[in-house]
Amino acid sequence: MIPELGHFSLILAFCLSIILGTIPLIGAAKNNVLWMSLARPLSAGVFVFLGISLGILAYAFVTDDFSVQIVAAQSNSLLPLRYKLTALWGGHEGSFLLWTFMLASWMLLVSVFSKSMPIQFVARVLGVLGGLCVCYILFMVATSNPFARIVPLAPSDGSDLNTALQDFGFIVHPPTLYMGYVGFSVVFAFAIAALLSGKLDSAWARWCRPWANVAWGILTIGIALGSWWAYYELGWGGWWAWDPVENPPLITWLFGTALIHSLAVTEKRGVFKSWTVLLAILAFAGSLLGTFITRSGLLTSVHAFASDPTRGVFILGILALTVGGALLLFAFRAPLLKSEVGFSLVSREIFILTNNVLLVVSAASIFLGTLFPMVYQAITDDLISIGPPYFNAIFVPLMIILVVFLGFGPMTRWKRTSTNYLIGQVVKVLLASLVIGVALPLVVLMEFSVAATVCVSLASWIVLTIAKDVSNKIVNKSSVLAALSSLPLSYLGMLLAHSGIAVMLIGVGLTTFFSSERSVLLGPNESVELGSYSFRFNGHEEIRGPNYIADRASISVMKDGLDLGNLFPERRIYLATGTPSTEMAIDAGFIRDLFVTLGEEKDGGIWSMTIYVKPFVRWIWLGAILMALGGAIAAGDKRYRLLRQREMRNRKENELSPGMQPASQ
Repeated sequence: MIPELGHFSLILAFCLSIILGTIPLIGAAKNNVLWMSLARPLSAGVFVFLGISLGILAYAFVTDDFSVQIVAAQSNSLLPLRYKLTALWGGHEGSFLLWTFMLASWMLLVSVFSKSMPIQFVARVLGVLGGLCVCYILFMVATSNPFARIVPLAPSDGSDLNTALQDFGFIVHPPTLYMGYVGFSVVFAFAIAALLSGKLDSAWARWCRPWANVAWGILTIGIALGSWWAYYELGWGGWWAWDPVENPPLITWLFGTALIHSLAVTEKRGVFKSWTVLLAILAFAGSLLGTFITRSGLLTSVHAFASDPTRGVFILGILALTVGGALLLFAFRAPLLKSEVGFSLVSREIFILTNNVLLVVSAASIFLGTLFPMVYQAITDDLISIGPPYFNAIFVPLMIILVVFLGFGPMTRWKRTSTNYLIGQVVKVLLASLVIGVALPLVVLMEFSVAATVCVSLASWIVLTIAKDVSNKIVNKSSVLAALSSLPLSYLGMLLAHSGIAVMLIGVGLTTFFSSERSVLLGPNESVELGSYSFRFNGHEEIRGPNYIADRASISVMKDGLDLGNLFPERRIYLATGTPSTEMAIDAGFIRDLFVTLGEEKDGGIWSMTIYVKPFVRWIWLGAILMALGGAIAAGDKRYRLLRQREMRNRKENELSPGMQPASQ
């Protein structure tokens, strides 16, 4: 009976979403205040009922209710409690319910933090988000009911959760990624609301910008968590594989990165209006693309949820309806989006626009490489593969050019910049960047690589141009600390995010070109050398976990006669399914990781294993953290809060004196 209550709650949320997606929008068109005012309570209602539905489904997992199809397919009585809860998003139905609940969460946040916005605009934003909820809930009710029962006889136990998903990474990665994905639905709703009103001015960009920054920051963390999880869980020591399901988040992130920069220009200079709206639509389309790929049944992957092509067709319909409708509205409103402000060929606007174009081209190239094999297979029934060589050949050169222009951006001024001034600012910085790029790998790793030198030089270029720009801003100030504290949070957030890119570049360059690995067969008390490290196999023991048995090896690590401790890789057999799994052992450090995977046991107690030394790999995820933190800091700029307070005060004054008009100048 309890799962049926969850289904009933889902239907109630669907009904409220229909009202939210229609009445406030009609009210905004007719200027009906009562109808528009329904948007906020309706948003809260959708959130509550979807939350109840999600909570009931979680309860079914915790109580081992195997009469519910998704519980029987994704859980098992032996599964630890934490994985029973997270198994909720281990399958298609539960993950999409979580996705929709997160959309409702964003919707509730918009209703709470939009008090300063005109009620017409808020009604349109929440109405658009309500329409998206209608599509998503209809998709669940029609094709993917999370509360479907197994009748007449339920199994005595479940099939178990995929062994690769029984890990901490699965607890944190999908929810974070979904939250970032869905956050761009808010930005999309802001864009559609602005198009419906016909008013795409600096105020719209100012309202939208913090939401875009927060969504971008969360998505950055979500992608980084996925990379980190794959690094230690899959046993290959890599952090990116250009997997068809990995690529859509990156596509969305690239569009989102372009968007947050374009929003800044639209807010400050009143230009790029149409371009900014288009980027908001594309970022939203990228999030739906990821949903379509994982649920279309077109690929087989640990990331994929669906085997029913009907679901893919339904999602394709949602994508066509929402994105296609948005593009039609954009085309209709495009003549109203002209910018009157001009700028020269050497200006900050041009450098930001150039970087935006590079980001969009990069996203388009990844989109083509990801979708073309699927389209080709659907048409011809033949398989083709587009792998890392294609993506690296296209993406890497574009990113090099982008980083070069990224350094020029902070050094230029709005509207017009003297060419001589710009050259004078960057020459010394450029030379210093090249010197650091050559010296750093040699000093730290005692090796030289052209590719690593390029990465470190580009990272140095970013950091040094930032330092030069900051020094220009505080040069005439009496106190450095006071000068830094006077800088706006949006600017400091930009500096931190750009510094994060530099840190990530160092991590990518040094770990890609200086990593070493060795596959060996070792018996007890045998050792192997890798670089300056010595790895000694001490033997193994059998252990038992809550739902598995395992062989655990003991590996002693030494460097230059110094004992660095032991590593304990495992090879597990899960009891419910008999599935084998490998648990890596990692000695994590700030400038290197030592990584050991345990293979199969051979005759005579000899074990196969693979050993890796990964320099600076942690800097990849440190850079992502800095970028996300920069986005959060920028979103918290007090300027937005002060402007909101001013707008609320002005609106209250207008409500008190509706008949008064401002005197003409």
